[in-house]
Amino acid sequence: MRILMIGDVVGRPGRRAVRQFLPGLCHDYEVSFIIANGENSAGGIGITSNTARELLDCGVNVITTGNHVWAKKEIIPYMDGELPILRPLNFPPGAPGRGSLEIQGVLVVNLIGRVFIGEFDCPFRAVDSMLSEIKTGPKVIIVDFHAEATSEKVAMGRYLDGRVSAVLGTHTHIGTSDACIFPKGTAYVTDVGMVGPADSVIGVDAESAIRSFLTSMPHRFFMSEGPAIFDAVLVEVDEATGKAISIQRIQRQEE
Repeated sequence: MRILMIGDVVGRPGRRAVRQFLPGLCHDYEVSFIIANGENSAGGIGITSNTARELLDCGVNVITTGNHVWAKKEIIPYMDGELPILRPLNFPPGAPGRGSLEIQGVLVVNLIGRVFIGEFDCPFRAVDSMLSEIKTGPKVIIVDFHAEATSEKVAMGRYLDGRVSAVLGTHTHIGTSDACIFPKGTAYVTDVGMVGPADSVIGVDAESAIRSFLTSMPHRFFMSEGPAIFDAVLVEVDEATGKAISIQRIQRQEE
């Protein structure tokens, strides 16, 4: 089974890049399952039912999120509905939505880190609890770990090595070059990257971002426009064992 994980989709440029590149990638790489992190798909922060449906109409099977999932409050009523959208599993009890979802024999799990990002329940113990409840569930398990600190991400990858098929990092919008398979068969990358405007600071208009750093004053950030980059990773998994066979980075850019 070949699973494509698409990096954080940022605003209209990111959604446009998904529409442009996804059909060709599915054909060229014989992709059988697609995950996309969509927490910034609506105007660069948050997700709406319309932006979610746009990604799903492109062929995405499951949408993961992170710390910006509630930025557009209108998504809340949809989190427990039929749309295959996840929020992090280790959000505190009482949060709407779900942190994992099985579709077509693939269990997708969404976790969020705590270092430099926020106060959440322990992601390590949360995923331990979930995995302990799986008796005869799917072999193929993909984890989107939405976290800031590289150390926390690598630790999670090592912690879950041999227990899940892949641990794929999101959140920083900067793709890393450390895609690998750990000794017990778990594919790993610290960050998948971003699908959004190339001429930007992680999706934000560069001038407004630089002005904020220079002045330490609050500024309104604007979405950057122009050609988009498309960052993703392709993971091939043995369906019989759930072990990863290969992982490769895929990058495209609009003209």
